[in-house]
Amino acid sequence: MAKTMTDTPIDSATDSTTDKTPEDRPRRDIRSYVLRGGRMTPSQQRAHSDLWPAYGLEPEAGQIDLQQVFGRETPTVLEIGFGMGDSLVTMASAAPELNFIGVEVHKPGVGRLLHLAESARLENLRVYCADAVGVLKDCVPDNSLHRVQLFFPDPWHKKRHHKRRIMQASFIEMVLRKLQSGGQFHAATDWENYAEHMLEELGETDGMVNAAGAGNYAEKPDYRPPTKFERRGERLGHGVWDLVFSKE
Repeated sequence: MAKTMTDTPIDSATDSTTDKTPEDRPRRDIRSYVLRGGRMTPSQQRAHSDLWPAYGLEPEAGQIDLQQVFGRETPTVLEIGFGMGDSLVTMASAAPELNFIGVEVHKPGVGRLLHLAESARLENLRVYCADAVGVLKDCVPDNSLHRVQLFFPDPWHKKRHHKRRIMQASFIEMVLRKLQSGGQFHAATDWENYAEHMLEELGETDGMVNAAGAGNYAEKPDYRPPTKFERRGERLGHGVWDLVFSKE
């Protein structure tokens, strides 16, 4: 999720309010996010109140009809965790022939995306302010997406936290169900260890084919614009790894 994560853990190793050990307490479902703090600016608040009816989608409405949502039948791209929205708006502006759905839980980021979308007069973009796992499970029809994008998700770099990474077999299998035949899953990360983890998990998924060849990372597609933090990382010598897999 485009560096929208926080240092607030999904669960903690200790609990001062109970004598139960971590093993005794019920396990929580893995989520695609961790909420972080942050106050919305006046423009972001205005965007939420004024623009949500035009761009917003509600998970409570259940499964959507893409043709009805966008008023046309054309390939749809879904991005998980768009951060502050700059790259998603850039992509939607550059590809008016495609529909785009963004999913993000960070309300200031959603507000900014709405503001940017209005400024760009976009008609091919919709947004959920919700957990992406729930949106995929309950709102997106099977075999409906042209591409799913996951750019710079939280790497949970400590080994004991790897179980919290969104890129696990159950998530990949869900993405696979939502993709059309020939549709693509495109992930990117600036953590080499996480890139290796992604490559392994995707490579072991039946029905997923590495577009760059088995065991290889992809060249960055032209449609993915670099983020500010990515450019900053490159100046510091950090690497970026793209992975593109197609559904058979």
